Amino acid sequence: MSVADRKAREKEALKALILKGAKKLFLEKGIEQTTIRNIADEIDYSVGTVYVYFKDKNAILHDLHCVGFQELGKHFKELFIIADPMERLKKMGMEYIKFAIENQEMYDLMFNVKAPMEYLEKSDNDYWDEGAVTFGLVKKTVAECMNNGHFKGHNVEALSFMTWSMVHGMCCLEIRQRIKGVKFTNPDTILFEGYNAYVKMIDKF
Repeated sequence: MSVADRKAREKEALKALILKGAKKLFLEKGIEQTTIRNIADEIDYSVGTVYVYFKDKNAILHDLHCVGFQELGKHFKELFIIADPMERLKKMGMEYIKFAIENQEMYDLMFNVKAPMEYLEKSDNDYWDEGAVTFGLVKKTVAECMNNGHFKGHNVEALSFMTWSMVHGMCCLEIRQRIKGVKFTNPDTILFEGYNAYVKMIDKF
């Protein structure tokens, strides 16, 4: 390994360490209560070192945000081995639910805090790559379903947004423990029962 390669690996390793430390503190202390100094102390580096890699706290949160969407997008991309887009769409929803339930802290950072989006609005980026790419996989699948004769009369983007919103809402209700308060007959299984009800509905379209 060349010196340049070794240094590049060391930089990536340190950046990953900063993100790991920040994620831990964001979840333990809250984003507002966490400072750059807290993060530096957590990983046993200087504040200056953290600032070499990240402009501010929102930039760190944005990177964590991106890591989450890259992981979710990876799960979606793997489903493109399924040729039938309708079957793929159903599997996407299930993969989304599994990702949310198995990565609840990351899911909260991805969707339920405003800070990453504030960073984006203030940055020079014109678009949000990771989120757009991940949503694009859903939209592509919905478009293929429509090309195969499903969902006649619907708009691709609006239908894709509705699908995402519906599954997202179910996940948020589960993660925030709102489901048990409603006193469903089977609160431990209602999330998947609800999703299966959605699957039966779209089969008719």
